[in-house]
Amino acid sequence: MDPSKTGRLIAKQRRMQNLTQEQLAQRIGVSNKTISKWENGKGMPDYALIQPLCEALDIRISELIEGDVQQTCGDEERLMDLLRRTQELERQNKILYGILLIVLGIAMQALSHSFYGSAVQDFLSGALMGISVGVMLIGLYVMFRR
Repeated sequence: MDPSKTGRLIAKQRRMQNLTQEQLAQRIGVSNKTISKWENGKGMPDYALIQPLCEALDIRISELIEGDVQQTCGDEERLMDLLRRTQELERQNKILYGILLIVLGIAMQALSHSFYGSAVQDFLSGALMGISVGVMLIGLYVMFRR
């Protein structure tokens, strides 16, 4: 799946249907900026949007994935399932990275309690505590961003 090839196909088919980016966006329920992002190869449609996008552009799912109208493999349902599974794995990957960062932050926080005594140790303890909070916040951000 090549985002730039798919994007070129989306743009070509949209023009063949005499649709603006705004009109296509309204048909499938996204913004025109999203259509632009796809057409420029900077992103791919979510699997839930692929069927409506293909219907609006009058192409098959396999053609959209291949980025070429001539290449069709015929098994649309299997391709949709594969796309759904791939996006689910990507989502799970983000969650795991987020959890890893949170655990790392907790470990750093526990380690910061071992630095007490002199002014330098107190400084290191405070710095480590601040970094641990930052790492945990980044972990939460990674887990819950779209």
